[in-house]
Amino acid sequence: MSKTTLRIGTRASQLALWQANWVKSELENRHPGLEVTLTKIKTQGDKILDVPLAMVGGKGLFVKEIEEAMLRDEIDIAVHSMKDVPTVFPESLALRCITEREDCRDIVILRPGVASWKDLPQGARIGTSALRRKAQLLHLRPDLKMIDIRGNVQTRIRKLTEDNLDAVILAAAGMKRLGFETQVSEYLPVGISLPAIGQGALGLESRIDDDETNALIDFFNHPETDWAVRGERAFLKRLEGGCQVPIACHGTVADGQLTLTGLVADCDGVKLLKKSIAGPVEECEKLGTSIADDLLIQGAGKILNEVYQHETFNVEKEDV
Repeated sequence: MSKTTLRIGTRASQLALWQANWVKSELENRHPGLEVTLTKIKTQGDKILDVPLAMVGGKGLFVKEIEEAMLRDEIDIAVHSMKDVPTVFPESLALRCITEREDCRDIVILRPGVASWKDLPQGARIGTSALRRKAQLLHLRPDLKMIDIRGNVQTRIRKLTEDNLDAVILAAAGMKRLGFETQVSEYLPVGISLPAIGQGALGLESRIDDDETNALIDFFNHPETDWAVRGERAFLKRLEGGCQVPIACHGTVADGQLTLTGLVADCDGVKLLKKSIAGPVEECEKLGTSIADDLLIQGAGKILNEVYQHETFNVEKEDV
């Protein structure tokens, strides 16, 4: 008997629910008669709002409880933002699909009267909790004052006024998915702000042995995005990093070739290592590991060790 119901596990944030409902709609359109339901699950990262999340353990803060629900057979699949997903999974679970990537860039929302982030005055106050963003912008503009902000997309936009900021930085994907694109002042080129690993893509996690469910969701996998993100995640895995550290990597695919650019920086953007590599898409993971190894030779390990000891580093989230 073919499967007639499918249960999706998701976080309850506005953006997470948009993403889960999009997957639900696509499944129902693809498989008429399939009943798809959502189960909202509060993760450890959702519960901790008053301290830097790195202080309580960095990896899997936004996926662990969802995976546990899947292991208890309370849900069939999980929908994640790919940049939240650790590189190691519980033994019986796996990342089954990576969806086509939305715009991977970071965006800036500027206070009225400022035309570009380059026009921000000396000492301008920038709202972001992402060390990756802080490091790259401080590398270019060490005069900027980085202000930690957390909360969902709407909350972060509000903080521009409430916290008297000159600019806030968010992910373009979240802004577009939630319909806030008209509030974007400027898109930052990847050469200025290299995206987080997997930024803009969604991941569908499932039980390895659940053949019926896996057959239903396989159409979501987008080969070009899959190759790129797998390369990015291999880079991250080799560096043993998470979404809380100033590591970035971005891949693009053209004519069967994957081009990857990886970055490691310190918290203040003073030390910044960056490298690009290209090769066949089939070697995506090998390429990601190769860049990481090159940066480790250049001193990335020492930089990251210093970051892990930094007392104030925080988590990068668009949709807490």
